[in-house]
Amino acid sequence: MMSEPILEVSGLSVRYGKVEALHDAKLTVGAGQIVSVIGPNGAGKSTLLNAIMGALPQTGHAKGVVRYVGDDVSALAIERRVARGMCLVPEKRELFSSMAVEDNLVLGAYRRKRAGARNYLDQLDRVFDTFPRLKERRKQAAGTLSGGERQMLAVGRALMGKPQLLMLDEPSLGLAPLIVKEIFHIISALRQTGVATLLIEQNARAALQISDYGYVLETGEFALEGRAAELQHNPQVIETYLGLAKKAI
Repeated sequence: MMSEPILEVSGLSVRYGKVEALHDAKLTVGAGQIVSVIGPNGAGKSTLLNAIMGALPQTGHAKGVVRYVGDDVSALAIERRVARGMCLVPEKRELFSSMAVEDNLVLGAYRRKRAGARNYLDQLDRVFDTFPRLKERRKQAAGTLSGGERQMLAVGRALMGKPQLLMLDEPSLGLAPLIVKEIFHIISALRQTGVATLLIEQNARAALQISDYGYVLETGEFALEGRAAELQHNPQVIETYLGLAKKAI
């Protein structure tokens, strides 16, 4: 049974000049759900996330409807979407490398502090419980962390803002297989917090293993969708996306 929708996207299309990068996308993410969008490089996955977040470059033009917790946020600036509890962890992670791990996390709570929340750091212990390695390195400069630890810090910083919707753009990119397995285990555990997670991934096998529902994006359009367990056994998905990934994790 579908949980209450946190995110509902319908008719979402994106153009860069005369090039249509995304066509008529429609997806839903419920509270506590993990929904993955898989597909090859250049399929439009990052464009989809940026359009949902309102973070397209000036050359991009989006049309369609993005509803968040029942409200149409299509016309809202990215800052207002963030203030409502939407959060995007970009592919490049965008950490402050010269700042300590703990200071990066505190910055993740800045929106809540500015809104007047007295307990704006109340997620810090939870983040440290989720990512013990970050606690061990709390005074260490973020730029000295390994790739996996930097990804943990990027996700932890996002969680400091208590988002209702967490969007992750290629969290496994550039990570060793064992670290990928650890990162996906952590993402799976976020389900227990009630956070809705939209996961964009090239590593189809890893993404579908932890997801409730999945979409396959090809050249700007959704080619397939269904329960993640069913997509894992879909011959087309196996042949195109899972065949080479069998030994990945």
